[in-house]
Amino acid sequence: MSQDPLERLRISSQQKRRRGSSVTWIVVGVLLVVGAAAYFAIPRKGDNLRAPVTVATKPGAGKPVAAGSAVSGAAGITNAPSSATSTTRVEGSVLTATGYIVARERIEISPRFMGVVSWIGVRKGEAVTNGQVVVRLDDSEYQARLAENDGQLAVARVAVERARTDLKRAEGLVASRVEMQKLLDDARLAMASAEASVKQVEGGRRLLQTWIDWCVIRSPVNGVVLEKLVDANELVTPQTFGGGRGPSTSLVAVADLGDLQVEVDLGESDLAKVSIGQRCVVSPEAYPDRKYEGLVAEIAPEASRQKGTLQVKVQIRTPDRYLTPELSARVDFVRDR
Repeated sequence: MSQDPLERLRISSQQKRRRGSSVTWIVVGVLLVVGAAAYFAIPRKGDNLRAPVTVATKPGAGKPVAAGSAVSGAAGITNAPSSATSTTRVEGSVLTATGYIVARERIEISPRFMGVVSWIGVRKGEAVTNGQVVVRLDDSEYQARLAENDGQLAVARVAVERARTDLKRAEGLVASRVEMQKLLDDARLAMASAEASVKQVEGGRRLLQTWIDWCVIRSPVNGVVLEKLVDANELVTPQTFGGGRGPSTSLVAVADLGDLQVEVDLGESDLAKVSIGQRCVVSPEAYPDRKYEGLVAEIAPEASRQKGTLQVKVQIRTPDRYLTPELSARVDFVRDR
């Protein structure tokens, strides 16, 4: 007799328990794997510690080299410091300090009045001489005023001629007793007034000519252009209006690179080792093999309370093209003999 189809599809209770236990073991296994991964993923204090590792060396080669040391080839030679950073002490040096090379006088050329730059004839790093024209401002307005002044001056001089003629006529009439003395006095006053008007107009002309001359900006020293602070067609003014977007107040910055100093900040404990006129040896960091004679030219009269230092300026005797402002330099202060 064949089995009923419904009976074949029925699941026994024993099979149900077997399948339930398999699912349980799978879930437990997954939880164990996740827990182990989380355990090893948590950072610990000792994770960054490295155990020292030694490298075997040949007999007589010296001590083992620790891990992390630079090794050259198979010989185990450590890399020595670069010779560019090594320094040699100057004989007789009592103090060594580091500072910055600066121009003794940095001049920023500014306009005398507000104007527009019409021409600038220098570039950064270009040498200039005393009196050389570096910038021109637009002077068209002052040229127009000068032309107007010329017309006023011509009118004033005509008035002087008329007053002179009237004075001569009055002198003749008074001398012949045709007119009274008052006519002569009035003529003399009119003459003086006309001459004063001429002087007034001439003074205005000289003022306009001065303003036109100020539109031509010249270098006051022999030196080098450190910065070009404006461009053509830019508005400039002798004083700032406040804020960071106002017109420029300087045109170019010029300095004499034949007159250089080193500015050094010394701590309070080192001040006793330095004196005015003391001999120094200056070594620029960019060219450590080059040495320059110098002397202490200035010791600041006031210290910096915040830094606990005092600024000392060392004058370089014979600077050359290797010395550039704002480069760092080492200064050795030599003991006075």
